[in-house]
Amino acid sequence: MISPPESPMNKNSSSSPSTSLRQTVFWRLAEDIPKPLSTGLMIASIAIPLFLWWLVTTLGNIDPKFLPSPAMVIQAFGRLWSTGELWKDTVASLWRVGVGFTLAASLAIPVGILMGSFPSIRALLEPLFGLMRYMPAPAFIPLLILYLGIAEEPKIMLIFIGVFFFNALMVMDTVKFVPKELIEATYILGGNRLQTLLQVIFPHVLPGIIDACRINLAAAWQLVIVSELIAATEGLGRRISVAGRFLRTDEIFVGLIVIGIIGLTFDLLFQYLLKVACRWSVQK
Repeated sequence: MISPPESPMNKNSSSSPSTSLRQTVFWRLAEDIPKPLSTGLMIASIAIPLFLWWLVTTLGNIDPKFLPSPAMVIQAFGRLWSTGELWKDTVASLWRVGVGFTLAASLAIPVGILMGSFPSIRALLEPLFGLMRYMPAPAFIPLLILYLGIAEEPKIMLIFIGVFFFNALMVMDTVKFVPKELIEATYILGGNRLQTLLQVIFPHVLPGIIDACRINLAAAWQLVIVSELIAATEGLGRRISVAGRFLRTDEIFVGLIVIGIIGLTFDLLFQYLLKVACRWSVQK
């Protein structure tokens, strides 16, 4: 007896599980992907733009003043590093970002926790903070120069203004979503208000606080470029500004790439801190 031909549906159903896995692993929704695939995609996200950059500058007839080749940028990096200028600029920008961001975060975190925990404090401060959040920090530059001069203080204060209010409101929103049942259970077990704040609310929102700081650190790096236009003699922002004035596009790329590498490094450090300090909140 001749068996009927196999239908397309039967053919699809007879495909091996490994083939189906290979077809769907890239499009997994809210699930982890294999480590080799994750590593390969991360490498590709950097390698592909670099390859396209090299390809365009090599095959295309483009003026280096508009788009320098990767080799020219590497040469500019070596030139600035050998003279010590790039190192001084990097240290100056790191110091300004570090001081401004640390000062803003150290004040914004407790204020945000209080605003999220006590509706009275939230009603008192949220309208003011919401108003300040929509005022662009660079608009304060004339006032900062008038009040603080042209030394380091206005540069640091500009970063503080651009980070503090956003950070406080993001922390507040994180605290607002702490389950009330968790707080009530703490009171039932004999905990007081201070213990609830320090031993229940703060550990619960710590992952959100770390994420808020990680996001707002990017804003601090954007503001440092603006702050270094205020009579700065050193800094990556000043280096980019001076290079643009003299059409040294390769040095502009050096400054941008250095800022990107520093920012990515800090982002990875925050992710590592989240894994170490909040193991219970990190999905395996």
